[in-house]
Amino acid sequence: MAESYARERSFGRAEDEMRPVTLTRDVMKNALGSCLAEFGDTRVLCCATIEDSVPGWRKNAHAGWVTAEYAMLPASTSVRSKREQNGRKGRSMEIERLIGRSLRTVVNLRALGEVTVTVDCDVIQADGGTRTASVTGAWVALHDALKRWVEAGRIPRLPLTGQVAAISMGMVDGRLLLDLDYPEDSHAEVDMNLVGTADGGIVEVQGTGERVPFDRARLDALLDLGQKGIARLVELQREVTCFGA
Repeated sequence: MAESYARERSFGRAEDEMRPVTLTRDVMKNALGSCLAEFGDTRVLCCATIEDSVPGWRKNAHAGWVTAEYAMLPASTSVRSKREQNGRKGRSMEIERLIGRSLRTVVNLRALGEVTVTVDCDVIQADGGTRTASVTGAWVALHDALKRWVEAGRIPRLPLTGQVAAISMGMVDGRLLLDLDYPEDSHAEVDMNLVGTADGGIVEVQGTGERVPFDRARLDALLDLGQKGIARLVELQREVTCFGA
């Protein structure tokens, strides 16, 4: 039986409400595109750079590449995290691959040209949902970098085909909750992440019965909850970038 856990949600929010979300652009001078993504007390710095080359396996493909790197800064958690100097942690590699996959679903790689866009996502402060904040902020940084590439005359038009964002959902003490903070995530009976697009498409679903199994009806309810969150996040992305205007 799952341990009972009940408390008022952070920021006094309802079960289907997200934490306050802020997407602040142009926070880094030397990045073509940058965004500080804040989901409540979780803060992730996302920076996009473009290099005039592609990975060796990508040469002669007449298309570009979009990739990501993810790391947690040592003081981002209550106990200092060691820097990943002598080998990447499996969790970090899994998250950065998720970010890269998510971004590539909304980029026309042939229209990008033979360049590599790297979006670095560094967690400044972690309070749950670092991967979802990373995906959401990374899209803003990517958008701005590609827009400046167009303005510089490197490509004729923006190669973005849409927007992508991510949100967490879960079941905590029998309650279905949107956008879990760390205390909720650490007590979740079911933990789930959803990556989706502005038109309602699903890019990736990550879901685990951490303490109890869950049925199809609960899965559908969690996905509905997550898509509500995605709709709000892509609206915020659109507000700060004016994408599609």
